[in-house]
Amino acid sequence: MTICLATNNAHKVEELQQMLGGKFTIKTLADVGFTDEIEETEATFQGNSRLKARHIYDIYGMTTIADDSGLEVSALNGEPGIYSARYAGEHGNHEKNNIKLLEALDGETNRNAQFRSVITLIHNDEEAQFEGVIKGKISTELSGTDGFGYDPLFTPEGYDRTFAEMTMEEKNPISHRGLAVEQLVAYLQKL
Repeated sequence: MTICLATNNAHKVEELQQMLGGKFTIKTLADVGFTDEIEETEATFQGNSRLKARHIYDIYGMTTIADDSGLEVSALNGEPGIYSARYAGEHGNHEKNNIKLLEALDGETNRNAQFRSVITLIHNDEEAQFEGVIKGKISTELSGTDGFGYDPLFTPEGYDRTFAEMTMEEKNPISHRGLAVEQLVAYLQKL
């Protein structure tokens, strides 16, 4: 089965390709010739994931998966949430986003947070969604060089290292995206 990954985020493409392994033929947006940005106008991860998957499916008619994910911090009433990639204004500026988050939590003792990922699959015009959540805490300083986004600040429950201190092989099976992909793969294997 050939699947189009409806994202321009190279880090997500790399993670998803590794998690889906050799089970499926993966096409990126660049592979299918789509170079536009898909504006995320929905108010939820579920809505934005569906919007992106539907947009690509409607154009190319091929099996499509799209992910929308982000960080939800308890002390910030779930922020940055759907705005995680553009929390500090500029889309995808991980350094500024991390600095803004640290400033927002300065002096805060409640460091509880969770990463949430919602993946939408559209296959033969049928939609399915898969959600993964990993709980953890926000560190008081950046630690680690692997990963992307808020990985240098997020320590998952049961671990003493941030996502950025883990290899992709360590992080992927326990990450929010990894948990959603596990459900996705199980579903795809039944098709």
